[in-house]
Formats: sequence, C-alpha cells, structure tokens
Amino acid sequence: MAFGTLAGMADPSTYRPAPGEIPTSPGVYRFSDAHGGVVYVGKAKNLRNRLNSYFQDESALHPRTRTMVRTAGRVEWTVVQNELESLQLEYTWIKQYRPRFNIMYRDDKSYPWLCVSWSEEYPRVFVGRGAKHRGWRYYGPFGKAWAIRETLDMLLHVFPMRSCTKGAFNAAAQSGRPCLLGYIGKCSAPCVGRVGADEHRAIVADLCAFMEGRTGRLERKMTEQMVQASAEENFERAAVLRDSLAALAEAGERNAIVLPERTDADVVALALDPLEVAFQVFHVRGGRVRGERSWVADRADDADEGGLVESFLLTLYSDSAVPREVLVPALPPDAGALAELLGAQRGAAVNLHVPRRGDKRVLLDTVAQNAAQALARHKARRSADLETRNRALAELAELLELPEAPLRIEGYDISHLQGTQAVGSMVVFEDGMARKSEYRRFVIKSFEGSDDLRAMDEVLTRRFGRLLDDRAVLRDAGRDALVDPGTGRPLKFAYAPSLVVIDGGPLQVEAAQRAVDALGVTGVRVIGLAKRLEEVWLPGEEYPLILPRTSEGLYLLQRVRDESHRFAIAHHRRRRSAAMVESVLDQVPGLGPVRRATILERYGSLKRLRGAGVAELAGLPGIGRATAEAIVAALAADDAAPAVNTTTGEILR
Repeated sequence: MAFGTLAGMADPSTYRPAPGEIPTSPGVYRFSDAHGGVVYVGKAKNLRNRLNSYFQDESALHPRTRTMVRTAGRVEWTVVQNELESLQLEYTWIKQYRPRFNIMYRDDKSYPWLCVSWSEEYPRVFVGRGAKHRGWRYYGPFGKAWAIRETLDMLLHVFPMRSCTKGAFNAAAQSGRPCLLGYIGKCSAPCVGRVGADEHRAIVADLCAFMEGRTGRLERKMTEQMVQASAEENFERAAVLRDSLAALAEAGERNAIVLPERTDADVVALALDPLEVAFQVFHVRGGRVRGERSWVADRADDADEGGLVESFLLTLYSDSAVPREVLVPALPPDAGALAELLGAQRGAAVNLHVPRRGDKRVLLDTVAQNAAQALARHKARRSADLETRNRALAELAELLELPEAPLRIEGYDISHLQGTQAVGSMVVFEDGMARKSEYRRFVIKSFEGSDDLRAMDEVLTRRFGRLLDDRAVLRDAGRDALVDPGTGRPLKFAYAPSLVVIDGGPLQVEAAQRAVDALGVTGVRVIGLAKRLEEVWLPGEEYPLILPRTSEGLYLLQRVRDESHRFAIAHHRRRRSAAMVESVLDQVPGLGPVRRATILERYGSLKRLRGAGVAELAGLPGIGRATAEAIVAALAADDAAPAVNTTTGEILR
C-alpha cells in the first residue's frame, strides 16, 4: 500500500495516509523522495503506531528523522505474517535500495585478506584487497597487511604451494626453470612438473585447513610423517618436517588461542556517543583470532544498543559469510528472528547471544576496547582536519549570531558525590582544538547539598573575576601584552572566551549568564548543551536550538562538553581517592603532615597504597619500619570494615 504526492512536497502532511488506512499488522515500510528514490526503510510490529509517530509534531522528532520526513514525498508499506518475514524484507530492501537515512557504516580503510584461487588448475595464494572472485577462497580480513604477509611467508615453508602471478608461472613453464621460491623450498614448482595438479591441490587443501583453524589433524599427520622418516633413517626428510612443524606453530602463535579449538565465531562490540557509533569485529576461526575490522557511522536516531547491533549485523552479513556463533554486547529486539535469518543464509543454525562470563566475555571486553579506540581515532582525525574545524567555527558563528568565529571556547562542568568532594572544571578549545595547558580545576567552597547552580556560579565568578583582575594589572601597567609586568609570566586568565559552553539545560545556562552579568563582563556568549537530545540552550530563550546531527558545529560543541565532563570527573576521583587515603592515615598514631604528604604524593590512591608492602613503605623518607607496619595494619582494618554512605548511613559493602 502506498500514499504520497508525485510533487514530493517538503511538508509531511501532504503525503500523510488518511486516518485508519494504515493497518495494525506487522510489516515493513519505506519512505521515498519525489523522484522515487527510497530514502528510508524500517519495520514495525504495528505499522499504524510506528508510521503515525513520523507525522506527529515535528519539534518532538529526532533531528535526523525530521529531515527524513521532509525529504520524503511518499510512504508505502507491505504487510507480513511475522517478525521473521519483516526482518527478511527489511534486509532485502536495505540491500537493494541503500537508503540514505538508514545507518551506513563507513569502513575507514581497506583491509587485506588472504586469497586462494581455488578454481584454477594450480591454485595461487596471495594477499590482496578490493573485489573478490567467485570460486576463490578468502580468509580475513586482517588488521595489518605486514602481519599476514609474514605469516604467509612462514606458511609457504610448510605448504609450498604456488604464490606467483600467472605471467611468472607461464614464463617458468616455458623456460623449464622454476623461480627462486622453487629453489629455496617455498614452492613445490608445479610450473616445471615437480608435482602434479592433484598433489599440488592437496598441499593447497592443507593450507586452507590451517587457515580455517583445523590445525590438529595437520600437526598429527606431520608428526607421524616425521617419526616415520626418522625410523627409516631419512633424517633429512625428518629435519624438514621438524622445521615445518616449528614454522606451523609460530604461524599459529601470531593469533593467540582465545577460545576452544572448534570455536567458529564473530565477536562484535560497539562504542557510541550521541552523534556517532563505532563497531569492531574479531573473526575467530578454530579458536584463533583470524582477522579484525572496524566501522564508524553517524547515528541515524536514538536507537539503543540492541537496535544498533541489529542494523549492523544485517550490514555485516550482506556480503560476508555467517559463522556458527555471533557474540554481541546486547541482543537485538527481534533476536530470534535475526538468528533465524542468519541461519537461513548460513544453511545451519546460528547462535546469537551475549556472553556473561568466561573467556568469551573477556574477549568481548577486548573487542569493546578496540571499538572505543577506533571511535577515538576517528574523532581525532576529524578534529585535526583544518577545513573541518574552520567549517565548525563558521557554523557556530552563524547559528549563534556571533560577530566573528569563536576562536576561544571554554567549557565548564561540576562533579560531586551526593554533595561531597565537589569540584569544577574548565577546558579550553582554541581554533577548534583542545588547549590542555589552559585547563583549570576548581575546588568548590560554597557547595551545599547538591546545588549545582550555586557551584557553577562560584566557578564562573572565580574565573571571570580573575579575568578582570588580570586586565586591571595590565591597565595599571599601561600595557597591552598579556604578561604580568612583575613576574614576566603570561596572564592566561586575561584571555576572554568568545563562547562559554555549560553542560546542562536552561537552568544551568541562566545561572551561568547571571554570574557573568554580575561581574559586568561583556562580549561572551553563554550556551548550554543538554545531553538527552543534544539541544543547544540560549539564555532567555523558551525553546532550544536544534542543530542538524551532521553539523560540524554541533560536533565541536559536543567535544567541548564531553571534555569538560571528563576533566571534572577525573579531578573528582583524584580528590576522593586522596580523601580516602587521608581517612586511613588518620588511624596511624604519630603520623604528621609532612609524612602524610610524602605518602600521598607517592601513592595518591588507596588501591596503590594497598599494593605497597611494609618494606616498600619503610623505604620512604621519614617512614620507619614501625610506622610502615602501623600503616599496613590500618589498611587491613579499613579493608575489613563495612563501607557506609556518609549521607544516608547505608552500608555499601
């Protein structure tokens, strides 16, 4: 069923289906633009509820969804019988139409694979990239080309199959002389008839078995051959087999055994922020990690981990083989139907599940760390691009109506634990890049309860108070340079930001603006960035400013906000750790402030202090053995005592 306008009007009300026309059955729907191009494909258990959600008040829609419904000029749907059919049809349409508003995962580099040209009379093995040929066997992809090339070099000692090009093979056949690899034992030289086609294919089959993780049979066969050669006093042959076994073991050790030998799985993990998501996959074959790969994509909506995993798996297995097992961080909403779909593609059952403990959980955590690093690298590359930074600053100047690009941006955040150990952070971005030497930490002095507004007022008052003080120093000295005339040191607080970014919504923004106004500081724009929908709040405005999810300006604001949050959390944790160390040292008699400071400077946290023994502590300046033993005893007593929340009195452990 379809509804729409051929004119492709931007107003969604022009193609909204009439009330009652949309069925309540499960099905798959697609939005198309005025030219008939499909821009989005989705599925729903109840088509009416889902499609009606696209035609509600636009202010309630996700920014990317709002753009999609305005781009489209037509919506159509197909009713299906169950969730499996809806998943199959959605998968087919996404693969067929490649809709622009569905998540498209970008592989930010081309990964190499190991190829065996199985369909040729004399198969060749090589490392390559790009398009694949029907009838050839591929292994990987691998993270680093040099690693798989070195592995292949070792494998050719064990499995001396052809690795030369067609031209080199034909030239050797015509001349009757093999190439260098044939002379040094890394090729069985089928080009000159040293082995026949069947014997050469048997060698190739053994290499393929190794790459597929079936190493036990090969090792047993080679060991038996070595023992037999030795018994026949063919010591030269036995030595060759011995060296081949060693090379086989070394090639296998390049990928650590992480799971039982029969394990055939893909391990999938993700890292996400409000704007982007990164996926990492480890391909485990025969219990070994045979390859890895990462993708990054803009988030199309606010789908949870399960929804993102589902869309990614459909993309991943649209052009690659499905393994026996798929390990994921969260199950998709239609996990059963997805497993059935993947099983149909594989031709056998697929186990889709979340590991909770054991080696598989450890491996999943490792993959998640790699996903986080992939996202961080992507962000670093994006932020380091000069053209991108200039575009972000220009967008902010236009959207926030600034007189010029905000070359200096400062971000602020507050962190505390139920009203204790409250701290504030200030981070600085100049020309769109973090300037970490300008970061500042604040210990909140006037914090009561959980009054974040008062804490933010104190931080900004102290920061901009320093701005006015430094400017007064320069004015009294009759100088313009931002250097203290007395000490010659830079007056870093004398730099005024063009833009101040607060982590929060309208209440935090109003409090920050009041603090700046109370000091009479002008020329500074204050905004807030709320986490839930990435809304930009301006002082005195009833509604937030919604920037497009693809906006480089929004991306820069998010980085400033996230960095201020990270910096505040890190400062708070350090203070809390120091306070916990202090509380333990209070129990040690005769430990004065100088020796306390020595211990705090050396260890800084309870975890590190507990790792120190009596001998190590006794070696610190001013700490004798008796004092060291008293410290260890105090740590043992603290570890045995239950932890109590000082605010509620609740026992925590």
